[in-house]
Amino acid sequence: MSSSSSIRHFLLLALADTRQLQLLHFCLLLGISLAALLGNGLIISAVACGHHLHTPMFFFLLNLALSDLGSICTTVPKAMHNSLWDTSTISYSACAAQLFLFVFFFSTEYFLLTIMCYNCYVSICKPLHYRTLLGSRACAHMAAAAWASAFLNALLHTANTFSLPLCHGNALGQFFCEIPQILKLSCSKSYLRELGLLVFSISLGFCCFVFIIISYVHIFWVVLRIPSEQGRHKAFSTCLPHLAVVSLFVSTAIFAYLKPSSISSPPLDLAVSVLYSVVAPALNPLIYSLRNQELKDALRKLMRLYFQKHF
Repeated sequence: MSSSSSIRHFLLLALADTRQLQLLHFCLLLGISLAALLGNGLIISAVACGHHLHTPMFFFLLNLALSDLGSICTTVPKAMHNSLWDTSTISYSACAAQLFLFVFFFSTEYFLLTIMCYNCYVSICKPLHYRTLLGSRACAHMAAAAWASAFLNALLHTANTFSLPLCHGNALGQFFCEIPQILKLSCSKSYLRELGLLVFSISLGFCCFVFIIISYVHIFWVVLRIPSEQGRHKAFSTCLPHLAVVSLFVSTAIFAYLKPSSISSPPLDLAVSVLYSVVAPALNPLIYSLRNQELKDALRKLMRLYFQKHF
């Protein structure tokens, strides 16, 4: 039996058993991370440089891109390192830092998606009050609240999780450090305290989910009553990218953490965790840029200026 005080490192779940598959996973992760860095970086640059994009929707999109970048940079580099060098270890302090950052950026993204849903609701259902309800100061306060709440949530979970005595070894059934896997190593009833925090966080997340559902019921009710087809198309173009991102984020997270144990298996769990922690942040820029003409125009202008300057 060992305790948390004697644990110096954890063993992460290997992405593959053979050397060829490890190198293949390294290349795949490298490609996905580069695509995420490029896509989110372009959105951040376009919104920051394009003065006509200084609106609430693009301000929140910039914050979402920052959280996506943080999420990718939290889990992928260590997984790439382990695949390339055929190792699975992560130090105790690095595991704590990774868990904190993952919960921080994961929570931030969910809070920002909830705020962006409110932005869609106000712009479509209450357009006359848009400037009043979503002024620059209100947007800054909401974004700051999302980041601060996520920071506090991550801090509480990390401090509480790593204060538990661990006596069931140091092998984690995941390719990065996350709370459920560390709780499995605990041998103390004090893990109930962390379960209480998890229940509170899940309840808060469920409230956000209900808010999103109710908001979209109102949004679609209003949009379907718009007489002109052009007006309906413009309204749908505003909210459909957000709805697609929310659906991808929520569905993969729910399946990962709430799926029945009867269908759980290591390969399936690994595939789902890669989907919500790696693939989703890389796809978000593509989803938003495909349906938003203003953003596509800004990205074209940004790239044209870059090539004119350097070539």
